[in-house]
Amino acid sequence: MNDKPPSTSGTGNTGVVARILRAIKGEPWSRDEIQDLIKQSDTGLDAEEKSMLSGVLEVAETQVRDVMIPRSQMVVIDVGQSFDDIIKVIVESGHSRFPVIGEDRDEVLGVLLAKDLLRYFGRDDAKDLPLQKLLRPVSVIPESKRLNALLKEFRASHNHMAIVVDEYGGVAGLLTIEDVLEEIVGDIDDEHDQEEAEFIRADSDRDGKPSYAVRALTRIEDFNEFFECELDDAEYDTIGGLVLHKLGRLPRRNESVSFGGFTFAVTKADKRRIESLQVQRETT
Repeated sequence: MNDKPPSTSGTGNTGVVARILRAIKGEPWSRDEIQDLIKQSDTGLDAEEKSMLSGVLEVAETQVRDVMIPRSQMVVIDVGQSFDDIIKVIVESGHSRFPVIGEDRDEVLGVLLAKDLLRYFGRDDAKDLPLQKLLRPVSVIPESKRLNALLKEFRASHNHMAIVVDEYGGVAGLLTIEDVLEEIVGDIDDEHDQEEAEFIRADSDRDGKPSYAVRALTRIEDFNEFFECELDDAEYDTIGGLVLHKLGRLPRRNESVSFGGFTFAVTKADKRRIESLQVQRETT
């Protein structure tokens, strides 16, 4: 039986699918061979379709630690916070699900859905509401879990958020079903994302230092003016382009690089571009 990828002569999506099906039914191909077939120019697939098919294959190889939201960037609710303070966190973050912690960030008691709490908004008994009664069970997963296995777990349990723990049982980060799907289809913007039109805005402090959310399309000259610095804009127009140049490749979310007196961490990206960055000045 022929164990080489079949000829890619001919055009059209139907032909590509047929060739892949023949490969699956016959001698198994490696993922690299299938990826090579998808990327060939005469497959009849457009760039978006190729990216999605590649994403499907990569999900099976990607571990949770590669795409999770790290512990330092988690938006959490303390079980002892007042009703008004919790509402403030919900409104400012724009999220719909929140880990609820006990004495510290390693004690996750459950997940609070904003819609469950908002049912009590305006009620006289809201301030005395025991938060524990509203908590949903929390799913805990190891950093090494594969995304395809996690996606199946999300679908079976109907949970849309999981807490990621390290080898010592401490909280390392979290992951949502949206994060997994974005690895396949690219970035998914919601209404809150679209409202964040500012190119540079102050963010909550990270590790005791001021932090800023910066869109990758921010022009370097505007960045320099805002931070009163002198990053080089001779070859690149945007801060995202400069970060890509310094890294030498398209980074994954949560990767960081330091230069020019700043640390740039990628907070939002897909397989084609950087969307946003978290920026902190380096201490001297």
